[in-house]
Amino acid sequence: MDTDNLSRKHFLKLGAVATTTLAALNSMPFVLESKGSETLCGETVKLLTSDGRLVQVDKKSLKLASVSRSEETDALKIRARKGIEGRKWVMVIDLARCKHAMACQKSCNKNHHVPSDRQWLNIYEMQDAKDTAPYWMPKTCFHCDNPPCVKVCPVDATYIREDGIVLIDNDRCIGCRFCMAACPYSARVFNWREPDNTGIEDQPYDPEKGFPRKMGTVEKCDFCPDMLREEKLPHCVTACPNGVYFMGDMNEDTVTNGSETFRFSQLMKDRAGYRYLEELGTGPSVYYLPPVNRQVPFDETDKHLGDNKNGMHHS
Repeated sequence: MDTDNLSRKHFLKLGAVATTTLAALNSMPFVLESKGSETLCGETVKLLTSDGRLVQVDKKSLKLASVSRSEETDALKIRARKGIEGRKWVMVIDLARCKHAMACQKSCNKNHHVPSDRQWLNIYEMQDAKDTAPYWMPKTCFHCDNPPCVKVCPVDATYIREDGIVLIDNDRCIGCRFCMAACPYSARVFNWREPDNTGIEDQPYDPEKGFPRKMGTVEKCDFCPDMLREEKLPHCVTACPNGVYFMGDMNEDTVTNGSETFRFSQLMKDRAGYRYLEELGTGPSVYYLPPVNRQVPFDETDKHLGDNKNGMHHS
């Protein structure tokens, strides 16, 4: 990473003593207040400084910077934390259908106002063994039932809802990136630069939409909860020309890609569905169907559409 980018990071350069007055950079999502030792609570949180050092700061000296606290924003945040009552969302990805069309990624970026130099959804070239055929593997956030990212967040910015979706409140995110380090799937990205919120800058911040986006905060795939709330499918599902993605409710045991609907449990049984790195105990809410009896051939010429290549094997 170049020096210019480092100088624009969304972090404070912290001293070793928590009681020292520290100034925040412009638009910092958090500040440290100077407090006498008698006001500190003695409970500390760990943060990363801009030069990569791990420091401890008294929790009482950490507070959120001034952000929009309109009644509408507050209501959206309360709704986002609760989730959609009675639902347990699950995604199924059929690897036999993926041909690296990239329509899912483009639609995700467009509808979440994510710039083209980063992605919430990636598609990797995979090969299980030297003598087996390669295939394409879409990879989203896995919205784990036991998410490591939630456990390490020091300010409760990332959380799991009643419906199983893991979200981030970027008004609370302090940019420590602990969640990124804890995620075994590398599903999160960081906003190093001031985002382009043209056309949406006046909208109230809604964690279910993830925008207006904020510099110095972490982002990821969110399962499009704003669409699910309207009983619509996520953008990646509807954009895919090959019906690769299925979304559904575990409580109803049903998943659909918009044109086909299956019983989730029967689909897993009939197609030997599995969860990626399930042995980690994270409880992913994304399931894969193996790339057997491929409906589309693996096209080497599609590689120019993206340079995602991963040597990981699934079992």
